[in-house]
Amino acid sequence: QVQLVESGGGLVQPGGSLRLSCVASRSIFSINAMGWYRQAPGKQRELVASITSGGSTNYADSMKGRFTISRRSTQNTVYLQMNSLKPEDTAVYYCNAEFMLRDYWGQGTQVTVSA
Repeated sequence: QVQLVESGGGLVQPGGSLRLSCVASRSIFSINAMGWYRQAPGKQRELVASITSGGSTNYADSMKGRFTISRRSTQNTVYLQMNSLKPEDTAVYYCNAEFMLRDYWGQGTQVTVSA
């Protein structure tokens, strides 16, 4: 099993930045892939970015160039750096781990982009 704990959400003005953190309960190298998803009110959950155990990254088209996923293996932590935030980025952001053919989710952290 994998437990995931997210942090770093909050209220930010348009054009601002936030960094989300996700701490896993086991080595992230033992996890096939980790990622960030988001869900806005009335919308489906969507992929934001992901990173494999080998370090390959993938981004949703609308996040390319603005968001960066990274990791710190010594702390079993994956980050999502979000820059140039827009009101449409407002959502609950969830950390995901693909481990042993199962998906694990964190509790989510709210990001609100508003003036």
